[in-house]
Amino acid sequence: MNTPPVLIVGAGPSGLMLALRLAHHGVACRIIDKNSGPGQASRAMAMHARTLEFYRQMGFADEVVNLGIQIHTVHVHEGGEELVKLALGEIGEGLSPYPFVLSLPQDEHERFLVGKLADAGVQVEWNVTLDLWTQDDSEVQAILLKDGERQYCTFNYICGCDGARSKVREIAGIDLSGGTYDHLYYVADAKVAGSNSDLHAHLGANSFALMLPVRTSGMQRLIGILPDRPPGAPAPVFDDVRGEVETLLNIQVEQVNWFSTYKVHHRVATHFRERRCFLLGDAAHLHSPVGGQGMNTGLGDAVNLAWKLAQKLQGRSHDALLDTYEAERIVFARKLVASTDRAFQAIVSQGMTGQVLRKWLVPHALPFLSGFEAARRMLFKTVSQIQISYEDSALSGGHAEHLRGGDRLPWFSDGTQDNFLALRSMDWQLHIYGVPAPELLDEARILKLPVHCYTFNVAAKQAGLGRDAAYLVRPDGHIALALHQQESGALRALALRLGMHFGPPESKAAPRPV
Repeated sequence: MNTPPVLIVGAGPSGLMLALRLAHHGVACRIIDKNSGPGQASRAMAMHARTLEFYRQMGFADEVVNLGIQIHTVHVHEGGEELVKLALGEIGEGLSPYPFVLSLPQDEHERFLVGKLADAGVQVEWNVTLDLWTQDDSEVQAILLKDGERQYCTFNYICGCDGARSKVREIAGIDLSGGTYDHLYYVADAKVAGSNSDLHAHLGANSFALMLPVRTSGMQRLIGILPDRPPGAPAPVFDDVRGEVETLLNIQVEQVNWFSTYKVHHRVATHFRERRCFLLGDAAHLHSPVGGQGMNTGLGDAVNLAWKLAQKLQGRSHDALLDTYEAERIVFARKLVASTDRAFQAIVSQGMTGQVLRKWLVPHALPFLSGFEAARRMLFKTVSQIQISYEDSALSGGHAEHLRGGDRLPWFSDGTQDNFLALRSMDWQLHIYGVPAPELLDEARILKLPVHCYTFNVAAKQAGLGRDAAYLVRPDGHIALALHQQESGALRALALRLGMHFGPPESKAAPRPV
């Protein structure tokens, strides 16, 4: 039996996304998980625009949206009173096909992805544990425990998607540096009087609280800080926080279906790659709950890595391409953890910083700034992760109009043209907005690079695209090269430098060894 070239350890969102993207790229994998099935409960809820754009590439974004609840409005409270109301739909209009936050419980999300993976011919192997792994210059050797038996397997690569206590990371000897917040957090699924399809947040000294719709059945997810408890106190229950959360969010809880407590970490692995080993998701980075960024970041890790593994396994690039995974994703993870940590510490701080934030900045400055289009757009871009850029990557170069190599390709739709439709190929492509230069077309033809030409108009200009500019677009929808004057030679130079073949692989079967 042929052994798949990639072992994925962990079938949470990151692992499932990685397996799905590899399948779409024509690469076989084996995905295992020590649990008996998808999670039964969930802390990760928010799904942002960039994640939905990735799902649109794979053809099932609408199915995911229909499973969840679209959150179009955010309400910010303090002291039981509403301070700010932000309309997400208006803020993100024209920036993404999905100008909202989608609320979808992680357990439902995982079951959906497991089904899609099965449709692609890949079955998650539950109740399988990674016992040991090692690597040399040619392969990864792993010992798996399944049904009480030890399996000795070899792979080209191993991907650790196995969470905060990652066995893959532990064996690799990679540190997860950072810290743990002092507070103990609670999470609950509850029936709340009245109807709500918005996100509500309370800002207060040591009294952070969130409420968002969790199930189409009308349940709400409540997240907050558990009040300090004396030593030796019994295990906390929802009644310990009922009075506070009802006051903070001005709600009445009628029924509680699930309640749990947990600690929150802010940590980033010192490396995301160790030769043939890669770390993704919670195995690589842990975040505060601010902005609902954690799960979306892990899904972004999977998208970034999948096409690079596929190109290497299919003989379409040098190993240097795989180095760009860590270079691109660890920089973003470090910035994200630092920014969410600062924001969270400020929100719950009892000191002057927290008081200024809650008493002046949020109720006064935020509504004022939200009145400016540029501020609104920047807010949406940041939270939705469409602002992520790999400007310093070895894959990135050039600039055209407002875009640089490494930026996400802006979404452009005018009713007759939609440049994101071409991204469904999930392969390299050249976009030209205006009149194409014959020399560049000839270069693309020689390189077997698909070309998509669009009429430049007001909608394209508003999206930030340049007239008669060309953009080399990566399989993940980011711009590799921005060519202001459609300069020839740059495509060939990038291909030579990284040994890349832009055309489709000659065979879907991944060669071994690599």
